[in-house]
Amino acid sequence: MKHGLLILLAALLIFSSAAARSNESAAKKEKSDTAQFLQKTVQSKAPEILDVSHSVWEYAELGYHEYKSAAKIISVLKSEGFQVEEQAGKIKTAFIARYGKGKPIIGLMAEYDALPNLGQAAGSAVKTPRSGNRDGHGCGHNTLGAGSVGAAIAVKEYLKAKGCSGTIILFGTPAEETGYGKAFMVKAGCFKGTDAVFAWHPSSRNSAVQYDNNAYYRIVFTFHGVSAHAAGAPDSGRSAVDACELMNVGTNYLREHVPTSVRIHYAWTNPGGSAPNIIYDEAQLNYFVRAPQITQCGEILKRVVKIAEGAALMTGTKMEYKVLGGLNSLMINSVMATVLSDALLEMGPPDFDEADNALARQFLPKVNGKTDKTWVKNRALSKGLSEEEFLARPLNREVVPYNKKAAPPRGFASTDDSDVSWIIPLARLNMITGVEGTSTHTWEWTAQAGSSIGDKGTLAAARTLARACTILFEKPSLIEAAKKELQKKTGGKYISPIPDGITPENPLITD
Repeated sequence: MKHGLLILLAALLIFSSAAARSNESAAKKEKSDTAQFLQKTVQSKAPEILDVSHSVWEYAELGYHEYKSAAKIISVLKSEGFQVEEQAGKIKTAFIARYGKGKPIIGLMAEYDALPNLGQAAGSAVKTPRSGNRDGHGCGHNTLGAGSVGAAIAVKEYLKAKGCSGTIILFGTPAEETGYGKAFMVKAGCFKGTDAVFAWHPSSRNSAVQYDNNAYYRIVFTFHGVSAHAAGAPDSGRSAVDACELMNVGTNYLREHVPTSVRIHYAWTNPGGSAPNIIYDEAQLNYFVRAPQITQCGEILKRVVKIAEGAALMTGTKMEYKVLGGLNSLMINSVMATVLSDALLEMGPPDFDEADNALARQFLPKVNGKTDKTWVKNRALSKGLSEEEFLARPLNREVVPYNKKAAPPRGFASTDDSDVSWIIPLARLNMITGVEGTSTHTWEWTAQAGSSIGDKGTLAAARTLARACTILFEKPSLIEAAKKELQKKTGGKYISPIPDGITPENPLITD
């Protein structure tokens, strides 16, 4: 029995190793004339593209405050001949840049917001906060924005060279991290008339995204009580802080009785105060309720509200809540994803060299300050490689083809690409800008996003996105097929999760 299992394991390792090398070799197949043109264009524009990435990385501005970042990108696009509509959807740091004329109209999306408290020296695997700016691109949106800019410029050059009908649009979309900028832009009608959209995100793998993401609502709960001296007259007080704590306890018990795909998070936005001898008369919580569909979020929210009402009843306080908005679930279009996957296989993964891999080795997971040998062993085994082979090239060069027959796995996070995906056929690319074992939303990712690793991933994303756009220009029938798929999935219905009266300038949904 044991001998048979060993044979099976060996066979699986050989298969997985062959598959990994097959995926890599597939990415090296002969490029079409268009692909070669785009590759040369991106290479010639690389200094300009990477200047955008490095500048936005340095600015590291939070959502709805990306003034320097947006201005930098707009300046570059104007110099490249794009017509730019600034403050799109009445959002100060949003824009819409167009080049070309006529149909089809293909969109790309650029993000450029940073995350709080993730400032870090570029390329440093030792925690080294930057002086002067505590924030950082811990999700790599500097590379994301620059890669989309590079793709838009490459497509512009393609349209000029071909002299054909078609329009490329770059949507500048702020505040993905903290305020769902794209959902506001959808509600404002910024995407109307666009035939198809491609998005991408920094990752530790190369693939067209297969998975769907959760929808969510964002809600603020505020409790009002009666202030009093905590020692001298506690009987006179009604604690809003106690109400918040009881609500959180009740919600924690709720977690056992919701589907496993549901996620509920909370944070204190107003803890009342810092003096323990005061009974505070006001306190506030910020809640996220996530589920596969926005309708499910609404059902879970009703139960959370009942818990809040119970907390108010127990403490003799009053409760009010406000839904600040949210996001629908991500809906990947299989026609579009196939196009994007084909483009990735043709253009290939990032061109990492030994210097990049040497830097990547410094960021591998550690135990007691040394590389985690168990983690390395397991990763190497999963790829059918020896530990030495894996360590020689820790930056993943595998290209994972899109499988439209496979059921999409569930992603538990959320993205504001989602609301765009409900009104326009959308596909999303993952491209390596960081080493496996590094999580986004960390200072380690900030460091890699500002390094040569981030640069190589940025240029590779630009090539792939540009090629995907040109495939649609060459075969517009694919757009019609994608639109039919979207209509079948949604029935033409889209409901914005953002209530009327909520704006990006609302202080409760910025930083």
